[in-house]
Amino acid sequence: MMPADALLISASTLVNALGRGSRACFDALEAAQGGLRRCDFDDADLDTWIGRVDGLEDEPVVDELAGFDCRNNRLAQLGLRQDDFVERVAQARDRYGAARIGVFIGTSTSGVLQAELAYRHRDPVSGALPADFSYFGTQNVMSVAEFTRRFLSLQGPVMSVSTACSSSAKVFASAYRHIKAGLCDAAVVGGADSLCFSTLYGFSSLGLVSDRPCRPWDAERHGMNIGEGAGFALLEKMVDGAVGVALLGYGESSDAYHMSSPHPEGAGAAAAMKTALERAGLTADAIDYINLHGTGTWANDESEDRAVMQVFGSGTTCSATKGFTGHTLGAAGITETLFALGSIERGFIPGTLNSQRLDPELSAAVLLENRAVPVTRVLSNSFGFGGSNCSLVLGAVS
Repeated sequence: MMPADALLISASTLVNALGRGSRACFDALEAAQGGLRRCDFDDADLDTWIGRVDGLEDEPVVDELAGFDCRNNRLAQLGLRQDDFVERVAQARDRYGAARIGVFIGTSTSGVLQAELAYRHRDPVSGALPADFSYFGTQNVMSVAEFTRRFLSLQGPVMSVSTACSSSAKVFASAYRHIKAGLCDAAVVGGADSLCFSTLYGFSSLGLVSDRPCRPWDAERHGMNIGEGAGFALLEKMVDGAVGVALLGYGESSDAYHMSSPHPEGAGAAAAMKTALERAGLTADAIDYINLHGTGTWANDESEDRAVMQVFGSGTTCSATKGFTGHTLGAAGITETLFALGSIERGFIPGTLNSQRLDPELSAAVLLENRAVPVTRVLSNSFGFGGSNCSLVLGAVS
């Protein structure tokens, strides 16, 4: 039975290392064809693989939003332009009015690359950054949310969520609450995170970056690969006769354990999954597929495995998709939620690309190869540094 306050995902769009648009991304998932490559980002000297989106250097933002021009907003713009998303939002704007559609965008590092590049050109005497550097339009975490609002000509509530790798999952929860409170009638949710030196070198300094394509749940996993991506969805209240996929429930939690390490027993992750199921009015056995956060690091996979076992046991099929795109950080939530949506729409569960031999110390039912099977309800996990957790439940609407 559908929850009374479920929200229809009436439009969506994606861009990442797999391609431009949802069809390209879902086709790559079905073909088990990943988008990772050796690190070739600018002059980064790192022995790792990345999930890079080609062509951003040649696609500046529209002239009227030139003050927002940076790699992250170019990535957001590229995503917004796919899948007729702008047109679908315009139709919603005609139905509800621009002031009744909210914008909720997640990002981890926003446009920090622009600040990194500006720092290279600071004044040799004063140390001042170049006069044309715009903090508000680029590095500020509100930049991509405000850019999205203006690009779509919306006037409703606008919010940026920056909780590391759960950012663009938590926007679904924020939008859900705003709509339920009557503050808006519909919402654009999503996220964008682009490659930058801070994340490439930062995660490398923590010993978390792999020198080969990441292998979640593998007995010889060796860390993550950094990727970039953007994704957006339009959420609307359910109406009679609606078909497609809906947000059925969400769960949020905080580990309150460590600044960068997950709780070793997965306490916060388990709490998020349980809460999402409760909001959706479902028991664990109603879920057909779990899209794992699955970064491919030892600590994350162990913690998430224990959390999954607490809530689901070993009877629910799981997989991790970061071997396709890399870890898109603040965009991981929207990316993998829409992968889960694609699983429902296309009737298949993507395998865990690159992984070859499951860690015998882990117990979740992780799928290595794609499986064609009807999928009705899915749960997607996104867990961020500092123990900021979010789980989302999606379900088919018929």
